Amino acid sequence: MTNAPDTSQDTVKPMTTAFALSVEGMTCAACAARLEKVLNRLPGVAAHVSFATHRAALTLAPDHAALKDVTDAVARAGFSVVPEHVTLAIEGMTCASCSARLTRVLERQEGVSANVNLATGKAEIDFIPGAASVNDLIGAVTKAGFSATVAGTDDKARKARREQEKRRLQLELAAGILLTAPLLLDMVGGMHLMLPRWIQLVLATLVQFGLGAKFYRGAWAALRGGGANMDVLVALGTTVAWFASAVITVFGLPEQVWFESGATVLTLVTAGRLMEAGARNRAAAGVERLARLQPVTAHVETPQGVQDRPAASLAVGDVFVIRPGEAVPTDGVILTGESSLDEAMLTGESMPVGRGPDDPVRGGTINGAGVLRVRATAVGADTALARITRMVDEAEGSKAPIERLVDRVSGIFVPVILVIALLTLAGGWLVTGSFDRSLINTVAVLVVACPCALGLATPTAIMVGAGRGAAAGLLFRSAEALEQTGRIGVLLMDKTGTLTEGRPQVAGVFPQGDATEISLLALAAGLEGDSSHPLARAVREAATARQIAPEVIEGNRAVAGHGLEGLHEGVVIRLGSARFLEKTPSGAAEDAMLSGQTLIGVERNGQLLGWIAVADTIRPDAAQAIGLLKRYGILPIMVTGDTQAAARRVAEAVGISDIRAEVLPGDKADAVKQARADAASGTLIGMVGDGINDAPALASADVGIAMGGGTDVALETADVVLMRSRLLALVDAVSLSRATSRKIRQNLFFACIYNALGVPLAAFGVLPPMLSGAAMAMSSVSVVTSALLLNRWKPLPTPNTDHPE
Repeated sequence: MTNAPDTSQDTVKPMTTAFALSVEGMTCAACAARLEKVLNRLPGVAAHVSFATHRAALTLAPDHAALKDVTDAVARAGFSVVPEHVTLAIEGMTCASCSARLTRVLERQEGVSANVNLATGKAEIDFIPGAASVNDLIGAVTKAGFSATVAGTDDKARKARREQEKRRLQLELAAGILLTAPLLLDMVGGMHLMLPRWIQLVLATLVQFGLGAKFYRGAWAALRGGGANMDVLVALGTTVAWFASAVITVFGLPEQVWFESGATVLTLVTAGRLMEAGARNRAAAGVERLARLQPVTAHVETPQGVQDRPAASLAVGDVFVIRPGEAVPTDGVILTGESSLDEAMLTGESMPVGRGPDDPVRGGTINGAGVLRVRATAVGADTALARITRMVDEAEGSKAPIERLVDRVSGIFVPVILVIALLTLAGGWLVTGSFDRSLINTVAVLVVACPCALGLATPTAIMVGAGRGAAAGLLFRSAEALEQTGRIGVLLMDKTGTLTEGRPQVAGVFPQGDATEISLLALAAGLEGDSSHPLARAVREAATARQIAPEVIEGNRAVAGHGLEGLHEGVVIRLGSARFLEKTPSGAAEDAMLSGQTLIGVERNGQLLGWIAVADTIRPDAAQAIGLLKRYGILPIMVTGDTQAAARRVAEAVGISDIRAEVLPGDKADAVKQARADAASGTLIGMVGDGINDAPALASADVGIAMGGGTDVALETADVVLMRSRLLALVDAVSLSRATSRKIRQNLFFACIYNALGVPLAAFGVLPPMLSGAAMAMSSVSVVTSALLLNRWKPLPTPNTDHPE
């Protein structure tokens, strides 16, 4: 018989880790080959990089390379790893320490960066696929003692749970009041023997382990996760008071009991949580209002006639009908019909806007009296409403720079309070010789200290500010943008589409030589083709109005920032500025240029055919807006590609003295850098443009502001998007930013003062546990309620009305 092999000494080979990374920056197969070599040089790494999929398949041997080594190697090779993003809805957080601890728990996982927001109850997480997954993240949240779902996937269920939690808190509060009232009445009456102590013990025990159960669960989850939160303070303080009183009662000791203290604290904290939850839901109402704008049903044209279908089932290209008074189901362009649309919910503009054939419409706006046939151009997550909702939601969930300091303070707050409580007990007993008094002061310290007010001070103000801005047509991409807009010291401003209406019109046509107005406009309209530039549109509209057919131009080519050129009947035709054509206007054309109009020249084979003068209308509120910006201490600077004369005409009319004219679109970013170099150290530079050709300058400024009216480019590139087509919205953005920043500073001041005063007063016996509990409960409520006062902020209603500070 053969003996079985001895496996007792066999070692199990460690398992390798396999995953894939999305890589950005590869431009050819050689890039992929180079990156693959770089990764395979790492010890314990086997990599295969695909240029087709822009992914790197990796196998990591244990105890060799870490994920950070891999991502660092990718960066050194000149590429970047693209993380995935997920938003988790978190339930179970009770204070700032909870959010800080959960952030640490999530970021312990390799390749994870997290931002947990107490006020919104959400975690914004970036993670490297393969190193972590959504299920891993949810598992980590669950292990830390909370619950999580992917935000947006189960909103109805989450709302139902919130309502259920609200009803539970209401029932607990009612039970707490009924059970605590006899204890309070007995204590207030000064006759502790009126209510037998064993009855007090029964009542206090029901409150302690009934209302206190949620605090015990929260405290255990925090301690198990290696941290401490407000639940630890409340559970510890009330348990000490209850346990000491229970021992005295059970053994019949002739000492004072404190049953009413712990019961009252738990009841008051429960009441505070109920009020805080209601206030936080009101603060978060902005995004929910936006989400409700989308109608449920659409009237879709089909071969069988118009049929009602769910709006969510619409596809790009579908044609639907909008009847009077109905909401537009999705973004589209009008095919037939004329009407006025109420866009106040998206742009903040109170007056309805007229719309007709070929005009765009946005989902969520309200139709007036006309019937419209519309072809869908964007659906689902691609609509302007969805993007706006997502932008506001992200802003509410992001952190302002000042909040990072608050997070660090909140992370050490509870341990510091526990040390103070121990010192209060030991020091008080040593100095006064009274254990009873020292114990009750210790309970008061544990109860009065609350990191919630500190943690809620900033995010609640950001939530209300971002929501209020969205209602007024002001979209802030992040909390940082909302905070920094009010700190702009120098503001560079584009001319066309910003200080002017952006709808220039042809003011004069000046042919030369054998050319005529008809031939000049025909060639210019043909060269402009389908260009979206405002000047090109003006030329085409002028030709159409005069019933002039555009000439056929072959090989149209744009010379960035200068003009256009192409072939007409084999001859080179060029169009552009005087500098581009190297021609000098004279006569009536020169007079038009000196008056501030923009000249477009046309030449054939090097011979000038004439000039087309184009003029733009200055925005009616531009002068008032510039005046208000100056009152805010902001220096406006005009940066434009137009001529010095045209720029000066507009600048003088609106009150701008600093002009940078004839600046090419690609050079506007350099103008931002120059302004930063000229300004005092620490001055924030802002740039406001139309969000299309000003994208590089918007990106290089500290705060990029787009007057894009919700265009795709504006929503994607700018830090701030002004949905309204008036310049006073810029003043509103600065005003709202400053109001929000003031509210943040105010909330932080009172939160710090509350703890700075409350803890010493409790330690020295001035604040008994009951008053400490009431103060702790009201601190969070007061901070959130204070943030809600931002809803009183209003945008400028009409021109010539000063904005309230």
